[in-house]
Amino acid sequence: MEKRQELYAGKAKSVFATDDPDHLILTFRDDTSAFDGERMESLARKGMVNNRFNAFIMEQLAAAGIPTHFTQRLSDTESVVKKLDMIPVECVVRNIAAGGLVKRLGVEEGKELNPPTFELFLKNDALHDPMINESLAETFGWATPEQLAEMKALTFRVNDVLKRLFADGGLLLVDYKLEFGLFKGEIVLGDEFSPDGCRLWDAETREKLDKDRFRQGLGGVIEAYEEVGRRIGVGFD
Repeated sequence: MEKRQELYAGKAKSVFATDDPDHLILTFRDDTSAFDGERMESLARKGMVNNRFNAFIMEQLAAAGIPTHFTQRLSDTESVVKKLDMIPVECVVRNIAAGGLVKRLGVEEGKELNPPTFELFLKNDALHDPMINESLAETFGWATPEQLAEMKALTFRVNDVLKRLFADGGLLLVDYKLEFGLFKGEIVLGDEFSPDGCRLWDAETREKLDKDRFRQGLGGVIEAYEEVGRRIGVGFD
């Protein structure tokens, strides 16, 4: 597959066209950001770690029957993905109270949420990804009711698969965000799943092993990502 021009450069990933109109190359960079890009830093090995982590998770989800855009890992930092028409709505599931939920509602961090919560956010950095609802998404044409229903169902199926996977590694899947797109009319999971876009805690100590280590200046960010990966079977050698 021939790698062609860069189509998009986000805060931590770049997207390139290929000679196949249905596929793109996703490149994971070492760049790390927080607070809508207000804090930026380059962390050695991050691109490799997140690429391998994402490939492993996407393969686990595909094996469970969840459609994803992931096709194959090309190199340490590159993967081939299907070209999706992305839906600008992020789906967030929270199993344990943390982050924005704690700030908004004043609930105690670490409180188990039963049932888990489901929230929608508009993907828009300039507006700081505001929280929205199904009515707003339909009115403004961001997604149809049918698409939203399918996205919600898939998001909870992902929760079932990954809670078990991380639990087997002695980890708590606190919360995460997912993005979806359309591939030939089908709703498909896109973007990535890595410690950049979820919260993962040690089940016994509740030590944070995700991007909160960067946000909160705790250090050992990539070491934590690798620790999570090793516990669930991701190979980094």
